[in-house]
Amino acid sequence: MTQLYEPIDTLNTPYDAFYVDSRNLNDPPRPHWHYYIELIYVEEGTLRADYDRRSAVLHPGDLAVFYPKQIHTLSPEGCGRYRYGVIKFDVGRLTMSTVYTPKLRTLMETARNDASILPIVSKEDLAPVQAGSTFQTCIEELDRRNYGYDMIVQSALSSLLISVIRVFKDRGLNVTAQRSVPEEASIDSVTEYIDAHSAEPLLVEDLAKRCGMSYSYFARTFRRMYGRGCREYIEFVRVCKAEDLLLFTDFDLTYISQETGFSDCSHLIKTFKKWKNETPKQYRLRRNCPGVISES
Repeated sequence: MTQLYEPIDTLNTPYDAFYVDSRNLNDPPRPHWHYYIELIYVEEGTLRADYDRRSAVLHPGDLAVFYPKQIHTLSPEGCGRYRYGVIKFDVGRLTMSTVYTPKLRTLMETARNDASILPIVSKEDLAPVQAGSTFQTCIEELDRRNYGYDMIVQSALSSLLISVIRVFKDRGLNVTAQRSVPEEASIDSVTEYIDAHSAEPLLVEDLAKRCGMSYSYFARTFRRMYGRGCREYIEFVRVCKAEDLLLFTDFDLTYISQETGFSDCSHLIKTFKKWKNETPKQYRLRRNCPGVISES
């Protein structure tokens, strides 16, 4: 039996972007679902989007939003050529600038639960946003992976997603209802919690309790969703934050280890080398970053 679940290693690849072109494609995409958001931007041709027992026709310039765990598929309308951009990402990796605004994940879940908010954004609604340029930027940056590519992709995606939410707001989405309601901890939002509390002691057992799950069930579910164990994910987040501090500050390793949740400098150096194949000092010097640090 064909499985509908589409796995992705969101730990090492939190963003994925590419073009689908009928000239290079033998079979159209099959129905599938996943744990991340998928955005579709039509550049050429006419496509039919099927989702949640509903369907919509997409024309060039239109954008479709497929939510986590939503079975969906695209198929060409007619026999003409088609080309569209795809961006897949873990919305938990995108953060808002203020603590009093709802998380992007919460807003997208609210939009999905409101049957009146269609997840299709027309070319006319997207005209001020230049979504096509955003898709091209993300695809090129993720392909080249030049210095700072992840920050450019995150910025571009955040801007595009906020523009989509503004369209949903104009259609009646209540963007303020969740401000005073604390988000329930769940396996879907645990990455946001890890990101916000990565400098603090984090135990998988405690995260499982926050989600109302047994340790074993939480561990299996997390690995299935994110392609790696929860402990590895916490390590990865801390290394990424240490990487930013190495790139953009002149803080020493003692300060960086404290700010990123490592027990001491030795733990930071060992873990950083495990993920990056070089020490923090080598990493900073190779990129001519500010500061001179000692690893002794």
